[in-house]
Amino acid sequence: MDITQIYKNSNALLEGHFLLSSGKHSPFYLQSAKVLENPKTAEELAKALAKIIQESQIKVDCVCSPALGGILAGYELARALGVRFIFTERVNGVMTLRRGFEIKKNEKILVCEDIITTGGSAMECAKEVESLGAEVVGYAALANRGICNRYQSPNTFDSKECKLDSNLPLFALEDFVFETYEPSQCPLCQQGSKAIKPGSRGN
Repeated sequence: MDITQIYKNSNALLEGHFLLSSGKHSPFYLQSAKVLENPKTAEELAKALAKIIQESQIKVDCVCSPALGGILAGYELARALGVRFIFTERVNGVMTLRRGFEIKKNEKILVCEDIITTGGSAMECAKEVESLGAEVVGYAALANRGICNRYQSPNTFDSKECKLDSNLPLFALEDFVFETYEPSQCPLCQQGSKAIKPGSRGN
């Protein structure tokens, strides 16, 4: 599958001047919601991701996603893997499992996002389900921003910005590595452009 072309066809690979959740600026932005609004495309992407995960032979009992962005991707991935799906959400700024969802002791959970940037939300989600007795076996995303290295087996993430557990694998369909800048060093700002945040946490 040509993941980049799928994002372009869905108008989900945006060009301009964007404020990322990390606080940095970038001339590019991935809007996975635009890809996932087409159920058929969402299903095909999830099946492709599920195949990669199944080939790794890790055992998955359940997929859990942090709300809001990861819910559609996580649900479709769970469906493709044939396992149940749950999600965490922030309550007073803290990632929490609610809505009657329960965790079985040692249940093997795969944490799924639509996009992994630093992996901060995914890691918050993982810590919450682990505190309830689950075993997190890996992370998954449709797209990876390249800050966290993608491996099909456990290895070490070499980026200091990556917040994921270095002992677990990260599965993704594609790496999108874009230029990012600190606001004080952003050439787009220096040209008089103002960064916008087209839709993610804090907007």
